[in-house]
Amino acid sequence: MPLLNSIISWVNVKRLHQIELFKKYPYDVQQEVFTKLVEQATRTTWGVQYGYDSIISIGEYQQRVPVSTYEDLKPYINRLREGEQNLVWPSEIKWFAKSSGTTSDKSKFIPVSNEALEDCHFRGGKDVIAFYTRERPENGILKGKALTLGGSAEVNKFSNQSYFGDLSAVIIENLPFWAQIIRTPAAEIALIPDFEEKLEKIIRHTVTENVTSIAGVPSWNLVLLHAILDYTGKPNILEVWPNLELFTHGGVSFAPYREQFKKLIPTEKMSYLETYNASEGFFGIQDELDRDDMLLMLDLGIFYEFVPTEKLDDPNPPAYTVGEVETGVNYAMVISTNGGLWRYMIGDTVVFTSLFPHRIKISGRTSYYINAFGEEVILNNAERALMAACNATGAIVKEYTAGPVFMSDHSKGAHQWMIEFDTPPDNLARFGNVLDKSLCSINSDYEAKRHKNITLKKPVIVSLEPGTFYKWMQKRGKLGGQNKIPRLANDRKYLDELSDILTR
Repeated sequence: MPLLNSIISWVNVKRLHQIELFKKYPYDVQQEVFTKLVEQATRTTWGVQYGYDSIISIGEYQQRVPVSTYEDLKPYINRLREGEQNLVWPSEIKWFAKSSGTTSDKSKFIPVSNEALEDCHFRGGKDVIAFYTRERPENGILKGKALTLGGSAEVNKFSNQSYFGDLSAVIIENLPFWAQIIRTPAAEIALIPDFEEKLEKIIRHTVTENVTSIAGVPSWNLVLLHAILDYTGKPNILEVWPNLELFTHGGVSFAPYREQFKKLIPTEKMSYLETYNASEGFFGIQDELDRDDMLLMLDLGIFYEFVPTEKLDDPNPPAYTVGEVETGVNYAMVISTNGGLWRYMIGDTVVFTSLFPHRIKISGRTSYYINAFGEEVILNNAERALMAACNATGAIVKEYTAGPVFMSDHSKGAHQWMIEFDTPPDNLARFGNVLDKSLCSINSDYEAKRHKNITLKKPVIVSLEPGTFYKWMQKRGKLGGQNKIPRLANDRKYLDELSDILTR
C-alpha cells in the first residue's frame, strides 16, 4: 500500500499544522466553531425556539439556552427516530449511537449526523494516526491491519428512515474505503451481535493476519488477547502478531491494566495511546506518548463549556469556555455539537493539566462517585489509591467496583471494594491499609470522615475468583466493548448483584 501510505503522510503533515494553530489560538478556534454551529442550526426547530438568528455572543447563547441532559433532549430524539428532520440539526439524521448508559440503566440514543461522522469521529481517528506517526516516524503501523474490538455491534432499525447500534456499529457501517482497507476483521464479523460468537470468529480470522495495532476498551481487549493465547497455545501475543506496536485505548482508565498488557505483550517497542471518544463526539487524544494526559481537540465541530463540579447544584451554575478555565479544577463538561446536542452535559468530569495547549485528564463522572457519607470520592481518587496499593503489595488489579456499606444501628459506614486480581497482593490486609491511607492523602473529605473512625471504618476488601466480573457482565447482558464495568456507585446495587453471584 505505498500509494495509500504516501497520501496519508501528506494529509498528516497538513493536519498537524492545523492542530498547531488551535493549540496556539484555542479561544479563536472555539469562537469560530461556536459561530458556525449556531448559524447552521438557525432554521431548525431548536434554533427557532431559542432565537439562534439573533444570538451574537457566547454569553447571550448561555443566557438563552439552558444546560441540558438526555432527558431534556429525549422528546426531540424520539421524533428524530421516527423520521422527522430539521429538529436539532439541519442535515439528515438517520443514525443513532446507542449508549450503554453509565449515568443510568436506560439506553440513550445519541443522534449522529453526517457532519459528526466525517468532521468529528472519522477526523479524530485520522488524528490518532497523525500523532502516532509523528511520535514514531519509523513505525510500520500502515504495513499491517488495525484490529478494533467494538461492542455487540448489531445494527437495528427504528424505522425505514433510522437505524441504531453502538458507536462502533455506526462507524463500521459508514467507514470510508481507505479505513476498510487497513482494518480487520471484516464487517460481517465485527457486526455479529453475540459477543462470544464474535470473539471466536475474530480469533480464527485474525491470528494469521499481520496485525500492527489494536484498539478498544482495555478490559475487553484483555479478554480477546487471553482467548487468542488459549487458542494458539503461544506464550505471548508477539508470537502471534510479531509486528504489533500500538494499542489505542479509551473508555476506562488504563492504569489498572497497564501491567497486564505488558505481561502479554513483552516489548518496550509497544506504544499505548489514550483517546477520549464517546457516542457524543471525539474529544481528546494523547498527542505525546510520554504524557499521561490528552490534548483537547478544539476544531472537530464541538463547542466546549466547563462547569465547576462544586457549582453543579447551584440554580444557575457558571459555565466557562476554554479561555476562562483553570488548571487543577474539577469540571463537568458541557458540549454543543455538529450532531445537534446543545449545551449537553455528558456526565464526564475533567481536570485541565495545562493551558496553551489545553490538555485534560478524565477525573470521573458527575454521577460516578461514592458520596454516601459526604466523602466525595471520585474515580480519579480511586484509581490513584488503587495504584498505590498495588505498588506496595505487588498486586495487579484486573477489575473492580466499589460502593458504600451503609451505617446501621450498631455499626458505622465503610466502603466495600470487590476486586478481581490478576496478581493477588502479598498481603490483602496491607493492600486495604495502603488503599485507605492513600485515599486519606488524596481526598480531604474522605480523610475527615475516616478520622478516628468518626463516620467511616476501614475499607472492606473482597477478593473475587477469576472470571467473576465476566459472569456478572454476561448475566447483565453487557458483554462487549461498549459496555463499561461501573467502578464507583453511591448505592449497593452492583455490590449486591456480585454478592448474589458469589452465593450461588
